[in-house]
This record gives sequence, structure tokens and C-alpha cells, in this order.
Amino acid sequence: MDPEHITHDTNRGQAMGELERIRKRPGMYVGSTGVRGLHEMVFTVAGQAVNEALAGRARAVGVFLTPEGGVRVAVDRPGAPGDAAGDAEGPDLEALLTRVPSGTAPAGRRAAAVSLVGIRPELLTANALSSRLTAEVRGGGVRQVLEYARGVAVTPRTTAGPAADSGTTITFRPDAGVFDDTAACSFAALAERFRELAFLNRSLDISLTDERPPGGSRSVRYLYPGGARDFVALLDAGAGTPVHPDVIGFEREDPGMAGTVEVAMRWSSSPVNRILGFANSRPTPFYGGTHMEGFLRGSVAAINTYARHRGLLTAADPDLGTERIEEGLTAVVSVKLDHPKYFGSTRGGLGNSEVLECVSRAVREHLGSWLEEHPEQAAAVLGRMLGQARTG
Repeated sequence: MDPEHITHDTNRGQAMGELERIRKRPGMYVGSTGVRGLHEMVFTVAGQAVNEALAGRARAVGVFLTPEGGVRVAVDRPGAPGDAAGDAEGPDLEALLTRVPSGTAPAGRRAAAVSLVGIRPELLTANALSSRLTAEVRGGGVRQVLEYARGVAVTPRTTAGPAADSGTTITFRPDAGVFDDTAACSFAALAERFRELAFLNRSLDISLTDERPPGGSRSVRYLYPGGARDFVALLDAGAGTPVHPDVIGFEREDPGMAGTVEVAMRWSSSPVNRILGFANSRPTPFYGGTHMEGFLRGSVAAINTYARHRGLLTAADPDLGTERIEEGLTAVVSVKLDHPKYFGSTRGGLGNSEVLECVSRAVREHLGSWLEEHPEQAAAVLGRMLGQARTG
């Protein structure tokens, strides 16, 4: 028998076995058979498009919730995530939809972790859990279509006529035999996650349209050139009077952690802190990793160094502690690493040990410089902290 034929049969057998496993235990792959699982399906398909856009192979991503309960994800040029002729730069769409990935895919700094569960095999999972999935690829004046039912090809890739534009559209309908009858995608929940992704990836242009309301569709579009600074400004809105007008922010690449760190922060009169952490665009809980520990350590060091240098703290005064410094603080801490190492059952924490010192040093240096360069705003920040410390 031809070795190539043997390999093809082996791959097909592996894929069929994986389809059966996914459909037998869907919760292991998308988290649940309720709304959370539906959202993971959307994030999985949208995630492929988002990462193609971040790689420069697409300009914008559009996600549509259709009246019949389906979802349509579109990108506006070929190669996102595949093109009709086989994009040399992007992944092969047909392979992503039908094959079991070999090994672990790299999760480098240029790839956003869109899915909150993120258990492989990704697009194969979405295909397996859809009663129908159609992929349309337009490029080179040709429109080609791939159709699947519960992960199995209905027909071979077919040419469906001419195409006036370029792009890729995947439309899928979650299988009603897998998901709860009452489960339906939440426009608000999806919009919140997509907005978050746009804040964390300033080149990302993403929109969400809900075509289900009988009175007409509703749509939102997210594009934030200011990145984390814009995120902090939004989080701060209505949270109290800002102690200082400027949002402090910086982005820095550090070979020591093989990645970048972006931080934005501002203090307000509110007693509540709003401090969010992300690793490769994946949310991490506060105190959920070495990047967050590094952020706090660097902030404490910068504030106390400045206060002592300016004589605001005497030799007899204790350092300002974390509790005082984080009170009223709104901050976004985002690291993007070539090799992130997560811990916990939900992969909610970041464990890279080298990140702690790299982030701490970056925050200490940049916040320290900002305080020196903005003495009036620095006085307002320290005045609030010292006032709280002496009356607390």
C-alpha cells in the first residue's frame, strides 16, 4: 500500500476518534454544555481570525449572532485563517477543521489567548460540536466552500462561483443535541471579551453584531489605539474623581522574560481598587501570577523611594505598604510572552519566575521617572497616600 495512503488513513482515523471523544465529553473541551460552552465555541472560531489579524494577514474581524441561533465569523482578506490556494503564511483551514493537531502549538507573544478554556484541538472542537459548519474562502476571484455536519465533511471542497472580494467566513450552528435547549449566546458577555481583546491588542479591529432582535440588529465595534491607557480610562469612568489627570502608562520589551509588558495606572478618590492582570491576553486574577506580584513590588518601591527622596517620609517613618498604595488604584498589567507557563486548574495564574523581576524593574523605573517628571501630580498621589496612612 502507498505510504501516503497509509498516513492519510491514519490521520483520518485519529480525527474520527477525536470527534467521538469531543462529542461524548463536550464539557472537557468547551467547559460546559450551557452558555459558557457556547461562548467558548465563539471564542475558539473567533480566536483563529483574531490571531490572523494580529499577524497582519487580515485587517478586521467581524462576529455575527444569527437569528436561527448560529454564529458567523468573517475576516476581510484571504489567509485568515486560510485561502483557496493554500496560504503559505497562514495555517491550512481544512486541516484546522478536521485534523488532530500534532504536539502543542506555540503560544507566543503575537498570539492572543482568546478562548478562556483553551483546550485543544480548537477548530476541530467547534466543528465537532456544530450540527452544521460552513467555511467560505474567497480569493483570486474564486469562492470555495467546505461543509461539515458534526465534524464530518458533507462534500469535498467545492468551487461555488466567482468572488468579487477576498476573505474567509466560517458559519456554524451549535448542535442542539449537545447544548442545553435554553442556552443562547449573550451579546453583552461576548462584547465585553471582544472589547477587552481590543484594549490589549491595539492593532485589533473587531466588531460584534447581533442579528437576533426582532426590532433590528445591534452592533458594536472596538478599536483602541491607546491600548491599556484607554482601558484604564474606561475602568475609571464614574469611579470617583481622578487624583491626577494623566493615565500613567508604558510598554517595554525585555529579553530577560522573552516578551513585553504593558502597564497603565491611575489613582482616584474611590476607596476601591480595580487592578486587572493579563498574560497573552488571557485574564489572570489579582495576585494571580508573577506579573502581578512584580507590578505591586515595583509600585511600592517607586512610591517609597520617591517619598523618601522628597523628604515626605522621614527615617523614622515606616514605608508605605501595599494596602495604602493600591487603594483607589485602577491598573491594567498585560504581559505577552513567547513561552507563558500557567498554573492552576483553570490556567488562571502565570508562573514564569523571571517575569516577577522584569516587571518589577520596569514598573519601578517608569513610575519613578513619571513621579520625578510630574511633581504636581506626584504631590497629589503621595498626599492621598500619606493622608490615609496618618489617619488610618
